[in-house]
Amino acid sequence: MIQPDLPLLREPPFPWADATIARPAQDIPDLSTDPSPERIDTLFATIREGRVGGCFWGAPGAVPAGAVIVRTTDAIAGPPLPAGPVVRIADTAQTDPWSAIPQAAAVVAHGDDPWTAIATIAGVPVHLLSAGRFGTPGDDAPRLRIAVATDLLRASYRDPFTGEDSDVDASVATLALWRQVLDANRTIVAAVGFSWWKRSEIARFLWSPARRLRFLRSERRALTHAARTGGAVAVWPSRISPAMVADAARRGVPLVRVEDGFVRSVGLGSNFVPPSSVTVDRRGIHYDPSRSSDLEAMLAERDFSSALLARADRLRDTILAAGISKYGQDAPADAPARRPDGVRRVLVPGQVEDDMSVLLGGGGLASNLELLARVRALEPDAEIWFRPHPDVDAGHRTGTVRDDDALQHVDRVVRGGGMATLLDQVDAVHVLTSLTGFEALLRGREVVCHGLPFYAGWGLTRDLAPVPPRRGRTRTLEALIAAVLIAYPRYLDPVTGLPCPPEMLIRRMSDGSTFARDGWITRARRVQGWLLKGWR
Repeated sequence: MIQPDLPLLREPPFPWADATIARPAQDIPDLSTDPSPERIDTLFATIREGRVGGCFWGAPGAVPAGAVIVRTTDAIAGPPLPAGPVVRIADTAQTDPWSAIPQAAAVVAHGDDPWTAIATIAGVPVHLLSAGRFGTPGDDAPRLRIAVATDLLRASYRDPFTGEDSDVDASVATLALWRQVLDANRTIVAAVGFSWWKRSEIARFLWSPARRLRFLRSERRALTHAARTGGAVAVWPSRISPAMVADAARRGVPLVRVEDGFVRSVGLGSNFVPPSSVTVDRRGIHYDPSRSSDLEAMLAERDFSSALLARADRLRDTILAAGISKYGQDAPADAPARRPDGVRRVLVPGQVEDDMSVLLGGGGLASNLELLARVRALEPDAEIWFRPHPDVDAGHRTGTVRDDDALQHVDRVVRGGGMATLLDQVDAVHVLTSLTGFEALLRGREVVCHGLPFYAGWGLTRDLAPVPPRRGRTRTLEALIAAVLIAYPRYLDPVTGLPCPPEMLIRRMSDGSTFARDGWITRARRVQGWLLKGWR
């Protein structure tokens, strides 16, 4: 049964948060003040592009091209149906209307049916069985467009992240983001290799109303379940075996590689702080230059719209103004702001020496001490700073360089605070594969890459390692930001747990409404790190 008061733009049934987007207007639309044709065109085009409205998270509908969709099981009296094969989809069916309507020849429905509105937005002819808020039998196409647009523009919208008032354009953008995430998650049926303390967050990143995600310890069981259901397996790349990769290829089971995002969280992952951002890659993974990844393909092949590039530029300004880096908002670093006149200042960020990005993208170099020696040889007259990796300094990961050994090659070892404040005080950064190089590019610093990180090879860095021909395209900084921070990763609002755009996570980090999960597990992990560091 159709609910006449149900909003056309409505939210998926996220089980852990109130994601309400819209509440319908209660009074009858006043068509004496029609929206302009230009406003209708723009609004409808945005909705078509996002494929939102109605139960867009529902099951795909099998409708042949040129079919007539009939939204009732009852016999239809009156004029004959339009020509074409008839497909009846009951009004109680939880079917994604966008999987069926665009290829249909016509839709036969009631005036209160969201499929009437979506067909109108999609430009598919509509034949109405009864009057409702989206039209009356006998209405022509312009009249239907006005009725649908008026309904959309008069509804009351809500920002699901803050609870504040919103508008139809922002709501469509949020729903389009959710659609993109849910569509990508639909086929992921199992997950393996994920630490127990981050599974609740990963379950939200990979949630789909179409199925329950199964976290399994056994690689064999995960592949068997996926092969039986025709689905894919999400994996944490560093925690699965080469045998699983080979077995998945043999059985035709897709592996979806999940990794921490580039603006991760407030607090270290090594302290069991779950991520607020991840990357989900079906080709490979961004830190492995031996094969293509979704990110690399995006940068090599995709042309970004002027609107997305402008958004990327604004996002860069917001990140810089807030002092945000991978682990949130920076505190002041232990480093002098004043430099000797005419002296070039260079920063070398340390890395975890057994990190997958180092092992796969380091070009055979995995030693922090050797990297420091190389940088001194290339920059004999520079003032060089070395910043140990925070996970290494916390005692959780390998890569420790004794200060006395580091000072054989550098002028200063800096600790404390975050990376952003250090980058504001240097001229250049030398990296192996560290994300610090990307953060330095955001701040207009020169970046020298000794390995092959994801941001190398696009004409923005000085590359000392061989660059694969796949990266032969020169990109602007705005295009790099659009791919790396907007199009490629996923974000969760740390307050509501809902999928969100990067701007919302940056806002949470800036205003302090997000926080490190500093429970007993995190505190115990810190103590363990101190003990391990002392032992080493």
